[in-house]
Amino acid sequence: MQFRTDAKNGNELSALGFGCMRFPSTAGRIDIDASERLIVEAVERGINYLDTAYLYSGNEAALGEIFARNPGLRDKVHIATKLPMARCEAATDFDKYLERSLERLSADHIDYYLVHNVTSAAAWSQLSSLGFEEWVKEQKEVRRILNVGFSYHGPKADFPLLLDSFDWDFCQIQYNYMNEEYQAGTAGLMAAAQRGLPVIVMEPLLGGKLAGELPTAARSILSDAGIGDDPARLALRWVWNHPEVTVVLSGMNTQEQLLQNIETADEAFPGSFDSAEAMAVEKARENIAKSYRVPCTGCGYCLPCPKGVNIPMCFAAYNTSFAHGWYQGMHQYITASGAMVGNARFASDCVGCGACLGKCPQHIDIPNELASVKKRLQVPGLPTLVRLGVGMMSR
Repeated sequence: MQFRTDAKNGNELSALGFGCMRFPSTAGRIDIDASERLIVEAVERGINYLDTAYLYSGNEAALGEIFARNPGLRDKVHIATKLPMARCEAATDFDKYLERSLERLSADHIDYYLVHNVTSAAAWSQLSSLGFEEWVKEQKEVRRILNVGFSYHGPKADFPLLLDSFDWDFCQIQYNYMNEEYQAGTAGLMAAAQRGLPVIVMEPLLGGKLAGELPTAARSILSDAGIGDDPARLALRWVWNHPEVTVVLSGMNTQEQLLQNIETADEAFPGSFDSAEAMAVEKARENIAKSYRVPCTGCGYCLPCPKGVNIPMCFAAYNTSFAHGWYQGMHQYITASGAMVGNARFASDCVGCGACLGKCPQHIDIPNELASVKKRLQVPGLPTLVRLGVGMMSR
């Protein structure tokens, strides 16, 4: 495993971090046995940075159970988890959420604690006004928190303001070859590095869009350039090529993904990305930008929808209809509706209530984009036909 140094405290962190948000699951519940096998093997192979969050349903508790099953495992890793900033209304909430995270994780301290999903300098100022800075100083003194940082999903202009607003130990940004000018972007990466801050990267594959969901034409571009048929490897190597990046998080939920990513991390050193690869990425970037109309990463923060609409799946189907053809997108849309389980909900079921607005880290105008999904994929009478079809099958 390649390691990169945390410039703030000298910790040697694995270049590949395990993003726990997408643990293996069955019927909507985390498969603890499968997750345990992945985590144990990941640590055995050198991964020492595990990223979770208070808001990831069942996630911290699953990780805590894995630690309980494997004595000594906790001491081999750095745990990163996150304070749900949007839920903090009073200073007492800081202790409440930290205590709950520690309890779930069966831990007495958090190695890397983040303010979750900071969307603007104003949002940080509001949290700060509740006394967060004084509180976190106290937690560090008693070593319940060792390092404090923030995950960012706001405008580019606000990012340097955040960096200078507090004596942060690290930061986390979304970064990949499609997002050089999005949110913190390359400018933000450089700004953090100039201040001596370790940078943790999330969404290096843009929620799978730069891997298995890569448009057919973009795959052809990479193949014609002799890059091969592994776009995920290329996308990860692109991020690791930046010396300013400390850890790249990947939400691995199969052993195959784990082993492939570890192999890639072993050889993806700064400066190892050659000119042919760089040129192929530029061409692929142009093609992908035309295909993916909604920048949804499938994180699910917008859910649950009061009307039961599977928002991320609707957007995935919509994007697929441009990237891989209308019929494939349509098939995915019907599957996304829940038609196969007899409780179909379509983009047309959105009533524009706005419950999802403000939750999306990508700042997508969800009701408006669902209207676009309806226009492209919802042929007249589709909900009735699907519901009648399910009714017939159940007889």
